[in-house]
Amino acid sequence: MTSVTVLVFSAVMGSLWLATVPLTSGLVAHLYGLRYMGTLYGIVFLSHQIGAFVGVWLGGRLYDAFGSYDAVWWIGVGVGAFSAVVHLPIREVARPVAAVPAE
Repeated sequence: MTSVTVLVFSAVMGSLWLATVPLTSGLVAHLYGLRYMGTLYGIVFLSHQIGAFVGVWLGGRLYDAFGSYDAVWWIGVGVGAFSAVVHLPIREVARPVAAVPAE
């Protein structure tokens, strides 16, 4: 680890760590509408935080159990592959746009 790698990592993480927020909130609004947007997005964001905590905690437990992060990385690969497979059948359909009256 050098000063350069820390600075590059920090710049990339600082640019990307909340990059999914607009995409996720837009998806929630698109799928469920704006009426309950605050509540639904709050649930989504809370579940992400809980998942992040459990992932880091479990990673530490597995490291303590096995002495390396190999199991953690392979579980991460498996979770990512499972997520891709689960999302494959999703077909997003556009909602019809309300007609604007002519003036």
